[in-house]
Amino acid sequence: MKSADSMLNEELYQEYLKALLAGRHKECREKVQMLIHKGMGIKDLYTDLFQRSMYEVGELWENNRITVAREHLATSITDSLLNLVYPSLFATARTGKKAVVSCSVNEYHQIGAKMVADIFELHGWDGHFLGANTPAEDMVRFIHEVKPHVVGLSLSLLSNLDRLKHHIEVIRADFPQMDLLVGGQAFRWGGLEAVRSYGGTQYIPNLERLETTLAEA
Repeated sequence: MKSADSMLNEELYQEYLKALLAGRHKECREKVQMLIHKGMGIKDLYTDLFQRSMYEVGELWENNRITVAREHLATSITDSLLNLVYPSLFATARTGKKAVVSCSVNEYHQIGAKMVADIFELHGWDGHFLGANTPAEDMVRFIHEVKPHVVGLSLSLLSNLDRLKHHIEVIRADFPQMDLLVGGQAFRWGGLEAVRSYGGTQYIPNLERLETTLAEA
């Protein structure tokens, strides 16, 4: 099988990014379909194309080089492209294990968390993705219903760290032994010590680490 690097070279990546920023949904979709057809793995596609491009889009927005509208458009296109991998995603034999993955209140950047839920599915778990801006109390009620083996929480903005901590505390109150995974772009700027102070809470910096954690589970 060809390596991810040989399938997604820098020229192709830059063509995709240019189409993404221009809002050319059809062109982006065709490039993703081509990579899937060539056999590019889901994790590599998520990391090397979707994650890399969205990080770059975010940096362009932070530096006032693109508008909020352009950033939202790129996000919307990327969100829709994740669905292209679903036929392969759910073909994996089920393990019987379940995960709940969500974003806390005031967190609206959900693509990273959605990719995490998809990686759980890829490894045979049932990955219940609750989406953005989920109240802690509603999340806990869902956990009671589903009874997952692990809960994943995503944090994109460091300013929302206290809200994430509230989610952890509410979950811990009802599920003191629940394994918690936290991740997200916000931790590039800090907040790790506060999260690690909660027992049984593990920081997952990327999808590679998530796959390693699942393999060891």
